Amino acid sequence: MSAISVGQAVVLGVVEGVTEFLPVSSTGHLKIAEGLMDIPVDDKSVVGFSAVIQVGAIAAVLVYFFKDIKRIVTAWFRGLADREERYHHDYKFAWWVIAATVPIVLVGLAAKPLIDGPLASLWVVAGSLIVGSGVMWAADQMGRHKRGEDDTSFKDAMWVGCSQILALLFPGFSRSGATMSTALILDLDRVAATRLSFFLGIPALTGAGIYELKDALGTGVGAAPLVVGTLVSFVVAYASIAWLLKFVAKHSFNAFVIYRIAIGVLLLGLLGTGTLGS
Repeated sequence: MSAISVGQAVVLGVVEGVTEFLPVSSTGHLKIAEGLMDIPVDDKSVVGFSAVIQVGAIAAVLVYFFKDIKRIVTAWFRGLADREERYHHDYKFAWWVIAATVPIVLVGLAAKPLIDGPLASLWVVAGSLIVGSGVMWAADQMGRHKRGEDDTSFKDAMWVGCSQILALLFPGFSRSGATMSTALILDLDRVAATRLSFFLGIPALTGAGIYELKDALGTGVGAAPLVVGTLVSFVVAYASIAWLLKFVAKHSFNAFVIYRIAIGVLLLGLLGTGTLGS
């Protein structure tokens, strides 16, 4: 039998789609949902399933930002052939995204046994949710929100790209939360920080999904749950992206901070009482 049923795949697809790009930790929420459904969170096939359905969320980003991505990719190819085009910001930005993805790939490969093992604990998720909330609140207060997307630099991209490692090592910290917080500390405004987080997530999350596909298919998860979970995450993530961009244009991240703390405390309570296994 498949380690995950189609019904469970629908639930996990919704969770993934809602939380992947919100700064609340999709990994943390997936692990909580898996625990509540008695799905072993450290099972190799389950870890693979979680990574694969992220591709559905990434596909939503590709569709939502298609015009922007097309513009950036076109500028990159033009720059490869024409030196004059290399001064264009979009050409430089494409290279920055590539360079900023390298650190998380190297750490992900080197630390995979830890990431799939001890660091997959729900205790780590709970602690990371709470600690990450403090970081997010501080970043929102510290940031001057004065720089837009056109003001981003190579240094910005590298700092934000490297911050993804926090979420990789400490599930619950949130990739979106780490990248947005870092961008805010660098004085980007909330919309620019959010969009930069989206663009930097595309190669990292797509690569993770492809890398984990063999584990998801080969060790206990059937094709049907994978397809269903991925499609559901795509639809839900598309709506989540549209909502988030409108929200951050007018609001601070305080609502996410409060929510993360509440979830983290709740999770600690569930673990402490034995309602959930670690």
